[in-house]
Amino acid sequence: MANRIAIVTGAGTGVGKAAALALVRDGWNVVLAGRRAEPLNEVAALAERGRMLAVPTDVCDEASIANLFGKTVETYGRLDLLFNNAGMGAPAVPIEELPVETFRKVVDTNLTALFICTQYAFRVMKVQEPRGGRIINNGSISAHAPRPFSIAYTSTKHAVTGLTKSTSLDGRAYDIACGQIDIGNADTAMGGRMKAGVPQADGSIRAEAVMDPAHVGDAVAHMASLPLEANVQFMTIMATKMPFVGRG
Repeated sequence: MANRIAIVTGAGTGVGKAAALALVRDGWNVVLAGRRAEPLNEVAALAERGRMLAVPTDVCDEASIANLFGKTVETYGRLDLLFNNAGMGAPAVPIEELPVETFRKVVDTNLTALFICTQYAFRVMKVQEPRGGRIINNGSISAHAPRPFSIAYTSTKHAVTGLTKSTSLDGRAYDIACGQIDIGNADTAMGGRMKAGVPQADGSIRAEAVMDPAHVGDAVAHMASLPLEANVQFMTIMATKMPFVGRG
């Protein structure tokens, strides 16, 4: 389909930026969502004029999400892809020391925001012509196995898998496909700290391999390139030598 339209949340940096640029290379028009206007505008400046639209958005504020989807439809007339990418972690502290307010903030950002964005995407995709679209959720390696002291992040990423499965099932009737990409050790502001050493399950601190986030962007673009009759339900992309498969 010509003039395919995507929304990418958390698009100003890291995986979101990489995915937005990969999608533009594949011919998409991309709406960039994120809290800060400056990095969004910097990403938009990397593409041909008109191919990217920066919409500052707080995904923890439903009114802000409504504005994001409203501007998308107003500008482009439809929505073909939502990449639910925005997320956050929490300080690596023992369970009993993590403030409840911090836990709730991670849930609001990593789970509730994805649900609300999915609701708004459904409302657009169900009624547009041609009908349907695709939603890709950013899970994590933590959707499979936790790191030490990661209860808030890990809990939400396990929950994202349930969100993905339910969205995939409920979207069938409306030609809405939903998949999940689980990312391990991309060299971003969040993942790049692995190079300096992070806690392991045995209590040690070890440096871990990382990968260029551009590879993640290419993987998202591949998932997005499929016709709606096909879906990558789950994809894991990770630094080859990270200690996830096997015993390290």
